[in-house]
Amino acid sequence: MAKKKKKAKRRQGKTITLKMARDCVELTRDTKRRLDLSFKEIAVVPKCIQKLSDMDELNLSRNLIKVVPDFIECFVSISVLDLHSNYLEKLPKAIGRLEKLLVLNLCNNRLTTLPRELGLLKNLQTLNLSINLLVALPISIGTLKELRHISLSDNRFTHIPGCLSKLTQLEKLNLNRNPVFTAGAKCDVPIPATKGVHVVKASGLCGGCLKKCQNERKKLEEGQDAE
Repeated sequence: MAKKKKKAKRRQGKTITLKMARDCVELTRDTKRRLDLSFKEIAVVPKCIQKLSDMDELNLSRNLIKVVPDFIECFVSISVLDLHSNYLEKLPKAIGRLEKLLVLNLCNNRLTTLPRELGLLKNLQTLNLSINLLVALPISIGTLKELRHISLSDNRFTHIPGCLSKLTQLEKLNLNRNPVFTAGAKCDVPIPATKGVHVVKASGLCGGCLKKCQNERKKLEEGQDAE
């Protein structure tokens, strides 16, 4: 009986008061104010933290959270939102209102889909979606013109999402450990030609894409020789 109560309590999670939350506010090295509620065993994002919505960063990682509440939109000033290692299955549309967001970490959750409102995060530079259950990305991701790093490793992608070809500032793309690398995997979109992007190994590309990559590399090498 005691073990059952202990498990039920764990699923319910711990309660965070406003005073406890205030004690978790810290200054980063670059003098940003961060609310760090990681490792708190919380299953529900505390409503009281709305009182601390003037933070620059919000860390809710390594908890038991299944749902991101709509009041996340109150944190309009944050540039970093860390939700990795929780139990998230979906995101609210309200997340699109975090217009100052530069970094969004959603790694190690249970996401199967993403809201198209992610495309409203016009300043986003880093998006970590690794270790989820994603099979596709919303087309709106292609509007994130400031996006430089995106990690999609350890998901269920069987082809390279077409929206990635529109990310002109992309510097790093991780698609490791997806079905896209299996023999005969579909590859029907142009590979981003931005210098420094690493998408797949040559063996994982279709003939057309492989030829294009080889041509791009040849042009790059010829340009370097000319210099």
